[in-house]
Amino acid sequence: MKVGWVVLAVVLAGCTAAPPPETGDLAAKVALFTAGMSPDDAYRAPTRAERDKAVTALRPLLTGTGGADAKALASLGFGVRTGSDRGRPYVLAASEPGDERGWGMYVADRSAPPRLVIEVPHPKADRNTEELGVELHRRVPGSVVLIAGAHRRAAGNAADVAHRTDSLFHAVADDLAARGVPQVQLHGFDEDNLPEYDLVLSSGAARVSGGAKRAADGAEDAGLPVCRAWRDDCGKLEGTTNAQGKAAAEHGSVFLHIEVTGRLRETVASRDQIANVLAAAEISAP
Repeated sequence: MKVGWVVLAVVLAGCTAAPPPETGDLAAKVALFTAGMSPDDAYRAPTRAERDKAVTALRPLLTGTGGADAKALASLGFGVRTGSDRGRPYVLAASEPGDERGWGMYVADRSAPPRLVIEVPHPKADRNTEELGVELHRRVPGSVVLIAGAHRRAAGNAADVAHRTDSLFHAVADDLAARGVPQVQLHGFDEDNLPEYDLVLSSGAARVSGGAKRAADGAEDAGLPVCRAWRDDCGKLEGTTNAQGKAAAEHGSVFLHIEVTGRLRETVASRDQIANVLAAAEISAP
């Protein structure tokens, strides 16, 4: 039986199991949203008209200039809800997991003006990056979170939003980059691919920012070996083909691509360590 995304986790008719209790906890909502993701997910890219309509409807929510156009978003398969996570209010728009319009989850903190976009393009596939994204969001007031709505391997890799420009995820990221909001994108890599490093930091196609350098220095101060793509050979983990990084470069906006080794994504303590390093780096600062 397929359980869809309704922020209150209402179970579809015919199910006898009791629904989980309502909670404002963002980590719980993200876990519910990503729980069933697999390479077998249904997915189709939105048409240009659908992307434009969704971006226009989401823009006030994500930029803090007003409320989301819930009616327009509902017509595109999104539900819009408000909540509070650890005392900070947020607004959330999410598509229905399992639907072919798996176009993502978009969260905006309402406690401060937007200052950083946290991107999770490969939830479930890059294990626990969605949880890392929540922890970073909790440490950065005014952060916006973008989470892809389908497994990266779905529909013959059509859902790999980090390498496609036809997704809503990319359209939203591009719209925010055009407004100068810095972006940090979270990925995971297997230790065997670069065993001597715990982290790979890159600006992709964008310029190397002060925040990127501070993040690298902070990670090393915390005892985490870092491959700096702007000076080291980091193999295929440098993010130079990343679609959002290219868009940020075109807009002259800050973009930080981060690869985190598997062991550092496994435990709450290690994810907290990474989130603390990134938050302390003030990626949104010059």
